[in-house]
Amino acid sequence: MTFKDLGLIDELLRAINEEGYTTPTPVQKQAIPLVLQGGDILAGAQTGTGKTAGFTLPLLQRLWEKNPKNHAVRALILTPTRELAAQVGESVRIYGKYLPLKTAVIFGGVNIESQIKKLRAGVDIIIATPGRLLDHVSQKTVDLSKVEILVLDEADRMLDMGFINDIRKILKILPSGRQNLLFSATFSNEIKDLAEKLLKSPQSIEVERHNTPTELVSQVIHPVDSKRKSELLSYLISSQNWNQVLVFTRTKHGANKLSEKLTIDGIPSAAIHGNKSQSARTKALEDFKRGKVQVLVATDIAARGIDIDHLPHVVNYEIPNVPEDYVHRIGRTGRAGNEGSACSLVCIDEHKYLSDIERLLKRKIPTSIIAGYEPDPSIKAQPIFQGRRQPAKRPKVSFRVKR
Repeated sequence: MTFKDLGLIDELLRAINEEGYTTPTPVQKQAIPLVLQGGDILAGAQTGTGKTAGFTLPLLQRLWEKNPKNHAVRALILTPTRELAAQVGESVRIYGKYLPLKTAVIFGGVNIESQIKKLRAGVDIIIATPGRLLDHVSQKTVDLSKVEILVLDEADRMLDMGFINDIRKILKILPSGRQNLLFSATFSNEIKDLAEKLLKSPQSIEVERHNTPTELVSQVIHPVDSKRKSELLSYLISSQNWNQVLVFTRTKHGANKLSEKLTIDGIPSAAIHGNKSQSARTKALEDFKRGKVQVLVATDIAARGIDIDHLPHVVNYEIPNVPEDYVHRIGRTGRAGNEGSACSLVCIDEHKYLSDIERLLKRKIPTSIIAGYEPDPSIKAQPIFQGRRQPAKRPKVSFRVKR
């Protein structure tokens, strides 16, 4: 099957051909015809399956076929992070370059005035994070009353990040007769509940079993003591000549600290997380893509939207306490039909998290102990603190109020 067989117009086929794509992926084969038909869709697809093109291509065609005379906002794509919004915006720009449709990418961390100026000039498509979109709604700088198509991309991550109330506020603003497309890598009870309330008689698409990493990603566990993780990571990168590595930590502070340590070890590295400015995050990502830095250390939230077709290595420096996050992390490699590897450095404190991940995957992940980095059997497990540090308990004090 070719993209032409899916019913796409010549302007889109020309852009696809210039990008070097000839055969649609499974999710594109299923999604594109269904979106063109105008119905609602509930799609389960892992990252790296081509889902972004699966909805941007038919979305562009549906807007173009109505040939608008005025640039009103007729399509809204919501994403959980700035990086993913930028990635989707780039996809719309590339595939829509031969169509006279205007696009605005809206997220926080940058000057809102330039976004307002672009919105006032008129746009057909908005790609936005929920918080910044609501900022524009409150300032009355955006009109969503003519939206015909709504896309929730990586809906599971949006709920994980606490955007459900923002999404509900946005849904109340939108016209009721729109087409809704919901894409999610995993289906929690919250996602199912959202789908029931949002979608009308949806067509379902599932290109892989949910919560299962792509078969193109080889996985391995390297047991190691917590205090020797950074040393082992430097050894693996250097001894195995890894030239492009995405490393995950649990915390922003941990990302900074590890990046500094790797740089000291002679491995060019940069950190990317929520406390970094948008310009710093963009520069770090571009330097990583271009090979200026060998290692990008990221937190889960910041890594959403990192889309590199040939990223060969992902390392879980600390495995996540939420099993689904493991799937999202290793899904950064093994994309677009390329093979990838994912290794996890696991200390004794993380064995419970590892068990939860393997339960989700319904299989054991192979283990390989690196010679010279064997775990010390005398070390006992300690609970790993998650979230904000709780204030120390204070003794109760009685106060007698003078009247």
